[in-house]
Amino acid sequence: MANTPLAGLGSGKSIIWAIVLIIFGFLAIALPFATSFGVVVVVAWLIVFSGAFQFIHAFQSQGIGSTIWKLLVAILYLIMGIYFLLHPVIGVASFTLALAFFFVAEGVIDLVAYFQSRSASGSVWILVDGIVTLILGILVWRQWPSSSLWLIGTLVGISMIMTGTTRLMIGMAARRALT
Repeated sequence: MANTPLAGLGSGKSIIWAIVLIIFGFLAIALPFATSFGVVVVVAWLIVFSGAFQFIHAFQSQGIGSTIWKLLVAILYLIMGIYFLLHPVIGVASFTLALAFFFVAEGVIDLVAYFQSRSASGSVWILVDGIVTLILGILVWRQWPSSSLWLIGTLVGISMIMTGTTRLMIGMAARRALT
């Protein structure tokens, strides 16, 4: 039984990570401004680093057309990443809109996943996660951009709590199934 897919879900590490995710979700809700700006800063730096790697990779490309195209993409990445670092409020508003699209897509995917695995123990939590995430996506979209500063941090926190709770419940169900 140690090599079954359920063994990994019910492991102590899996349950601990789920609890950590729930705790971080509550922290994100308690500090929504910091979470919002933190998300923008981290993603902006990732975009800058990606642009730098794209720039390096462009000179390793074969052919002038490929090199020029990759240089243009690298420059776009660098400009956007630096822009978000210099103008984090605009970054928060942009990311809030992107978050709305992400939550809607995640909610739909979770609903599809539920219908594909509804006979599995604990799968109702995937349904709950999908419904809540889809509702969050719609709420973000309807409130944009007026509440961007606090909304992104709060919604990321709620999503983390729901995902952590889902993983915890599935892990506990897997642990019960293995005993």
